[in-house]
Amino acid sequence: MEISAVKSSYARWALFYDRTFGAVTNKGRWKAVDYINKRGGRVLEVGVGTGLALLKYEGDVEVIGIDYSAEMLQKAREKTAKRALSPVKELIEMDARELDFPDNYFDTVAAMHILSVAPEPERVMAEIARVLKPGGEVVITNHFARESGFLAFIEKLTAPLENVLGWHSDFQMSRVLEQDCLSVQTQKSFPPLGMMTFLVLKKT
Repeated sequence: MEISAVKSSYARWALFYDRTFGAVTNKGRWKAVDYINKRGGRVLEVGVGTGLALLKYEGDVEVIGIDYSAEMLQKAREKTAKRALSPVKELIEMDARELDFPDNYFDTVAAMHILSVAPEPERVMAEIARVLKPGGEVVITNHFARESGFLAFIEKLTAPLENVLGWHSDFQMSRVLEQDCLSVQTQKSFPPLGMMTFLVLKKT
């Protein structure tokens, strides 16, 4: 997916994302944040979007959120200011393919429903692995393509519309598992219809 398509798509979606895609994906978002809250430490949320997950962070976490869409990021900043969300330390407009952070900097990196949107997801994952501390974890919630069945057929059918929809309907999990230093710790499906996956990778 081209970066220009991502920007234009999310500029269109920013006004009503929370009530559409945001509502559908909230279950995975809350699951991820609950997991992260128990870990504590310094957290990077890649693709913070309109800031829906920011509402749920609590306890001993310090969150930095990044997003490439200025329109989405503005919504996140409005939420943070309105709710006085103390765990949220900074919200930055940034390309996830070129993270402006030191090596081994974060205890946890969250990527919630972003990897099937991002251009060059393999490059994004390489950057995530670089900024994650050894022993740190990547917490992912995302839709991944099915191998067979009716939903797999629909995913393939809608794949050419990625620049309109704003996501890859036939996105393969293998694309986020290419970093040798990251190993799968947890992999679970969750609603709706088991279409989404909760995935935790640990940096060795």
